[in-house]
Formats: sequence, C-alpha cells, structure tokens
Amino acid sequence: MLSLNCEQVGNVRKNLFLAYKTLGVVFGGLVTSPLYVYPSMNLSSPTEGDYLGIYSIMFWTLTLIGVVKYVGIALNADDHGEGGTFAMYSLLCRHADIGILPSKRVYSVEEPLLHDQSTIARRPSKLGKFFERSITARRVLLFMAILGMCMLIGDGILTPAISVLSAIDGLRGPFPSVSRPVVEALSAAILIGLFLLQKYGTSKVSFLFSPIMAAWTFTTPIIGIYSIVRYYPGIFKAISPHYIVLFFLRNKRQGWQLLGGTVLCITGAEAMFADLGHFSKKAIQIAFLSSIYPSLVLTYAGQTAYLINNANDFGDGFYKFVPRPVYWPMFVIATLAAIVASQSLISATFSVIKQSVVLDYFPRVKVVHTSQQKEGEVYSPEVNYILMVLCVGVILGFGGGKEIGNAFGVVVIMVMLITTIMLTLVMIIIWRTPLYLVGMYAVPFVIIEGSYISAVFTKILEGGWLPFAVSMILALIMFVWYYGRQRKTEYEMVNKVTLERLGELLAMPEVQRVPGLCFFYSNIQDGLTPILGHYIKNMSSLHTVTIFVTLRYLLVSKVDERERILVKRLGPDGVYQCTIQYGYADNLSLKGGDDLVAQVTRCLQRHIETSTDRQSPISTEEEVGNLKAARLAGVVHVRGKMRFYVGDDAGCFDKVMLLLYEFLHGICRSALPALGMPLQQRVEIGMLYKV
Repeated sequence: MLSLNCEQVGNVRKNLFLAYKTLGVVFGGLVTSPLYVYPSMNLSSPTEGDYLGIYSIMFWTLTLIGVVKYVGIALNADDHGEGGTFAMYSLLCRHADIGILPSKRVYSVEEPLLHDQSTIARRPSKLGKFFERSITARRVLLFMAILGMCMLIGDGILTPAISVLSAIDGLRGPFPSVSRPVVEALSAAILIGLFLLQKYGTSKVSFLFSPIMAAWTFTTPIIGIYSIVRYYPGIFKAISPHYIVLFFLRNKRQGWQLLGGTVLCITGAEAMFADLGHFSKKAIQIAFLSSIYPSLVLTYAGQTAYLINNANDFGDGFYKFVPRPVYWPMFVIATLAAIVASQSLISATFSVIKQSVVLDYFPRVKVVHTSQQKEGEVYSPEVNYILMVLCVGVILGFGGGKEIGNAFGVVVIMVMLITTIMLTLVMIIIWRTPLYLVGMYAVPFVIIEGSYISAVFTKILEGGWLPFAVSMILALIMFVWYYGRQRKTEYEMVNKVTLERLGELLAMPEVQRVPGLCFFYSNIQDGLTPILGHYIKNMSSLHTVTIFVTLRYLLVSKVDERERILVKRLGPDGVYQCTIQYGYADNLSLKGGDDLVAQVTRCLQRHIETSTDRQSPISTEEEVGNLKAARLAGVVHVRGKMRFYVGDDAGCFDKVMLLLYEFLHGICRSALPALGMPLQQRVEIGMLYKV
C-alpha cells in the first residue's frame, strides 16, 4: 500500500511538472490572445451592454470550445499519444480501410504493432463501410486532414506576426512620437532574429519558456482582478447568456460581424490537441483548467471592466488597462511572452511538416533533429525561411493588428470546425458512441463554429484572403504530390517483378553476379520494383548479396525498436528483402550510412542463423560468410528514379497534375540522404513511364 501511494505521488509530481512545462510550449498562442482581441474588433461607439455581451461571448467560447470540446473530448482521440488532424486521420485509417494510397494502406488485421486493437474495433461501422466504398468520401476526408494541416501552418505564419506586433505596439503609449513604421520595423527585426536562431534548436533556451509564460499567465489575471475591483465589480453578471441575446438583438448585423474579432480569444486552443505527443493528456488538462482558463477569464473580465468605463480605448485594449506603475515590467513580460508564443507555433509547424513528409503527403524537405534528448524537436531550413519571409511580409504588408486579426480569425475557426467534423467521425466509427450523444456534441459545435465562420468570411477581402491563399497553395502542392505518388505506385504494382521473373533474369547467360553488397531501394513491399528488370537488362549484373529495402511508413505515431527492421530471404541465392518501418513521429535519420548497413546486416545475420525454414542450398555458415565477404567487397546503395513522360495523347487533367508533380519531384530532396548514405556509395537508375 505504501509503495502504491509513493507511485501515485510520483505520478502526480510528474504530471504537475509536465503541466508547468506546457505553459511554455502548448499554450503560448492561447494565453497571449488578450494582446490583440479587443484591438482587432471594429467597434463603433460601444456601450456598457455591448461590452457585457462581448465578454459573455468570449466566456462561453472559452468554456465550450476550450473546456468541453478540447479538454473534455478531443484529447481522448489521440493516436498512440499523438494529436492533431493528421493523427485523427491515421486513427480512422487504422480502424477502417479508408486510406488513399495503396502503399499507405494500413496493415490492420495482421499488423503486429496494432495487436492491442479489439475485434470490435476492427469491424467497420456502417459509416466506415460507406467511406470504404466511396472513393469520393475518402478523398474528401483526406482533403480535410490536408486542409487542417495547411491551416495550422497558416497559424504559424500569423501568430508570430500578430503577437510580436501587438506586444511592441506598447511602446506607442508612453512614447506617442514612435510611429507605426518604427513598431513594424522592430517587430520584423525580432522575428528575423528568432527565425535565424531556429537552426540551433530551442534546447538551450527552452528552460526559460515556461518561467516567462508562467509570469505572463499569473500576472495578467492579477491586473484583471485589480481592474474589476476598481472599474466594474459586477462584471461577472455577464456570464449569463442572456447578455449574448441582448447583444445580437441590439447590434444585429454588426454584432454578427464582431464575432470575427471575439473568435480570436480561443486562438491557440488547437495546440492543446496538436502538441499532445510532447506531453501527457493529464498534464495538458491540469495546466488548462488550473491556470490558462482562469487566467483568460479574469484577464478578459478586467479588460472589459476597464473598457466599460473607458469605452473608446478598445484600440489599445491591453496596455491601456495596465496600471502605470507596472507598465514597463508588463511590456517586457508581454514582449518575451509574444516571442515564446511565436516559437511554439514555429516548432509546431516544423513538427506538422515532418509528419506529412514521413506519411509521403508532402514533397521531401530537409528535416534536422536539433536535440539528442527531445525526439520531437525538429528544424527544416526550407520551411523556416519561407515562414520568415511570409511573417515579415505580413507585418510590413498589413501593418496594424486589426488587419492581421481579420486574416487570423479565418485560420483559427476553420481548423476547429475540421477538428469537430473529424472528431464526430471518430466517435461514430471508432468509439461507437450512441448517435444521440454524437448529436449532442456535433450539433451545438457545428452551429457555434459555423456562426463564427460565417462572420469571418465577411473579412476575406480585408485580409482573410491571405491564409486562404497560403492554405490553397499548400493543399494544391500536397494533392499534386499525392496524385503523382498514386499514379507511380499503381504503375509499379501492375509492372512489378515477381520472384519467378527475377529467377529468369538471373538465369540469363549474360547476367553475372558481381562481388559486393547492394541495397536496392523500392517503394513496394509485395513484389519487386519494375526498375529492377530495367537495371538487370542494362547492367547485365547483380551483386552477390542484394537486399531490397523498403521504407514502410505506418499510420501509427511510433514503431517499437524491435519492429523497426524486418528481414526475410527471397528465392534466389543472396537475395533478401528488408523493411524499415517508421511512424510519423519517429526520427527518420539513422546515424550515418554505415550505421544502417551495420543494423541491417546484423538483423540479416541473426535471421539466417535462427531461421528454421531454410530454402538456400548452402549451409548457414557459408551463407553468413558470403554476407560478410560481400560487405568487405564494397557497399552500394541503388535507388530507382522513375519519371513520367507525359505524351500528347494524355488527358488534360493528367498533363497538368503530372507535369506539376514532375516539377515538385525535380526540386525536392532525395530520400537517401535522410538515411545518411555516403555520396560515393549512391547510384541512381532512371526509367521513363509513358502516360
């Protein structure tokens, strides 16, 4: 009993410590939203009733979306600890055959990694069967997952811009002579410095993130309480929903349009779910319910209490309500908190891009792991500099926080509606929740988030076009990449080389077995790539030991180390198959090509020595000796590079999609450097596929 109590105490301490750390990583965007919510609203001669209605809307938005939806429901829809729209998509794919790419289909029943799924969970529901039968429904589901990821990247562009700009804008209060261009230039300089530091990782400074955000989280509600007591002690009567009804009856169309500003109070809530893989569910729930939620409720109450007595100060709704004696300390804390919030979204963007690359839904970009201890801490140079240009462009192009806020609202609520829809599918297909309970969740949240979307859509021409443009470009890139990969996979499956055909090729008198160890990379597991036949016919040779390697990306977050490398013997002597398995949250980079060779040959030798089903005519000792001799003779890594030749007789859709795919394929990185292959050992074999 004593040991059990000690273990429980230890778990509580661990969760409390993790909850403290989430302040600096997960909640940066959400808890800094008071900097720009009121300044983003286009108010016109607001009254006391207007402010009470606005506060009531914000209170219930935080309560329903933050507490009920995310903390109470969404955090339970994790995929082996990972969260976000892609995690929900992979979760759905694992419980029903609704994946798109054949090479990305889930190996559900026989998959050893998924042995813990119940028999009931494997049998698809009626809705799951509908998705399995309808390719259109599966494409729409994939598009939603893609759009959710694209919108999160849009969040990564806008959060740094609006947070830092709103914080630095505090200089204009004490120093009215400081012009708007100066504030913009300072904000841009801070962000450029932040992006240039990304390549060094955040490990060295991340220990400062949580104290900074804790200082912000616990000081703003103190000022809020002071403001409530001084300006409007009865502010909490606005919790009554009837103030929302009165607000809309009084303001009608303008009140509906103001929803586009109030929605910003929940910015960053999606990070609770998206960053689930870095922390535990319990830690995120503790942090939100014990600190973030009370902090925001009290801070917005204090701001509203001040504005009721100073109705026209909403343009600088945060700094105006800060008492003069603590103005400069709060300015420093606000600036540091805005930088930390920016870092949180930048890191989340890197993480999402990495997951998409691993799942092969995005062109390959360089992904660098900047920490040996933290596997999720990654950096992508190409993504980093594109983000930097876009963030600085947003600040210099839009200028004011109100204009950026117009763009920001579109991103925030679109991601939340996508989460609501996918969470509803998870409830029906996986959890088998009774339909009346699903309706009690889905209907209210679709109405609430649909109302917000209808309001923010009116701001498309006032800045909302930017995240849509970025998201649509990203979605186009992802869909073109998906379509090209699908066509390539279909061709490989139809024209794959069977073991019988391989035996015939090797039996040809002109084909020689040359000394050495060859790693031949293929995209398919069932059969051998058609490039192999092309290679043997043109080279008239094959190495004495040839290992066909497939990188198998599973729709799970992480693969157990014991299941990472799977090997088996194929028919002809010296020919083997190796499958290297990864989840979307795994580290793709092995430590150097020699390390890959050592790991695979070690697994292969163990397989040869322990195999009971021997098909080789030679002894175990001789087979192991051949493997060692081949490695000493030299190692070569062969990768096929199949390109599309789009003929004049191809359809218009194919011409456009495949030419775009060829362009993307030409500029993206090779898959081999990600595994650390030495340049002098790499060989690429080209092959044209006529469409």
